[in-house]
Amino acid sequence: MYIDIVNYTKIIKKRTVLADVSLNFERGKIYGFRGANGSGKTMLLRAISGLITPTFGEIRIDGEILGNDISFPRSIGVLIESPAFLASYTGLRNLELIAEIKGDATKEDLEKSLCLVGLEVGDRRTYGKYSLGMKQKLGIAAAIMEKPDILVLDEPFNALDEESVLQIQNLIIDEKERGATVFLACHDAQILDSIVDETIIVENGMARRAQ
Repeated sequence: MYIDIVNYTKIIKKRTVLADVSLNFERGKIYGFRGANGSGKTMLLRAISGLITPTFGEIRIDGEILGNDISFPRSIGVLIESPAFLASYTGLRNLELIAEIKGDATKEDLEKSLCLVGLEVGDRRTYGKYSLGMKQKLGIAAAIMEKPDILVLDEPFNALDEESVLQIQNLIIDEKERGATVFLACHDAQILDSIVDETIIVENGMARRAQ
């Protein structure tokens, strides 16, 4: 398996937020995470992204232990909770600044990512003047711009209109077809079921495959 979660437990301030989670995932599939608010969905996505470390257990990605052999997955794009960018810069300039960190994305990649989410490359408005939907789209563009092997999207459809939801659904399917492993949390079961290969049910910090 590409990603193995082995007996993963996370305790924060004496509260168990993830409880002995064991799951495995293959390359090139879309995995949907379903659960109520506070169920542990976002915490599990944070764990896969390397943003938290386990109290017990481990996550292996291609045989490498996350937080031990590697600090973060080697190739990942992440949108968890509300995206945050520099308010005084345009969307493209914000992406350029992020891209400078690793140097993996060309300007063409950045511009293509903006187009794929429905933002105009030449829009001179700054991020601070963006609508909530535009801010969400820029967060998705930042997540996909480096063509990551792993794509983590936590409620990516928030604040999007019906047309944009369909556009992002198609984008996620395209990412899978490119070969990415996609982890998607969404409160809308109809949207989730329409694009995922497998559904993971998260309840009280425990996770299992849907029957």
